[in-house]
Amino acid sequence: MAGEAKSETVTIEAGGAALSGTLFRPQGPPRSAIVLHGATGVAHGYYRHFAMWAAGRGHMCLTYDYRDFGASSSGHPRHSAATMADWGIADQSAALAFILAEAGTAPIRVIGHSLGGFMIPFHEGSRAISHITTIASGPAYWREHPLHYMPAVIGFWFAIGPLAAALAGYLPGRLMGLGADLPAGVYWQWRRWCVSADFYRPDIGSVLPQADFHRYTGPVRILAIEDDVMIPPVTVGRLAPFYPAAVVERVTLAPRDFGLRRVGHLGAFARRNAALWETILAD
Repeated sequence: MAGEAKSETVTIEAGGAALSGTLFRPQGPPRSAIVLHGATGVAHGYYRHFAMWAAGRGHMCLTYDYRDFGASSSGHPRHSAATMADWGIADQSAALAFILAEAGTAPIRVIGHSLGGFMIPFHEGSRAISHITTIASGPAYWREHPLHYMPAVIGFWFAIGPLAAALAGYLPGRLMGLGADLPAGVYWQWRRWCVSADFYRPDIGSVLPQADFHRYTGPVRILAIEDDVMIPPVTVGRLAPFYPAAVVERVTLAPRDFGLRRVGHLGAFARRNAALWETILAD
């Protein structure tokens, strides 16, 4: 039964950065406390409808923006030194610590959308997590995209993307029709991983700290979206080895099974696709 929920703006301290977020509180003690790690270039306001819906079902839910992006931005991205590692390790770890402090005795859950699902092996606090659900997340590799999407992939990683980032000093995503501007360090590290078949593993021990892939031992639900061309199901399927000690369940969601025409990479949390939310939350 859905109940009333309320939201409040919060600030999360993340290693010298102040992250802006929203904490959605249920009426009464929470059944669980969820931190929702968002996708690259997606402002946390996009997730508010899902988070309020989850809070109405008794789950506390935290959404937030990564440093130097969205509501956490204090200046032009050209002046940001942020990297994908900052977002996926420092910021996600800080958000996890924040929800741990707010949760009381409620079990801690992580919902990770795209970027939100593959950096958890770096989070020291992940032992406290009771359940992980990832959506459209996996070690992206440019050769695995569907053939009809390859012109966009080649342009983004090998042509207009790197040229624009080099000339502008940041990725001018708005001008490129991608919806959001990104700091250059985020784009270049993202590119490095996605053009390598080994994704971020070659950077571990150098620009990335050591990861403990065996640290998390609880359940992981890995959800792929059948019509996702950015992180297709074949790529999502390669996420399971990132959680070798976990109990992994892999599911591919077909839009037609939910009465939907299309969902794609970014659509799972849109209100028009709310038919998916029961499956994502699985409470």
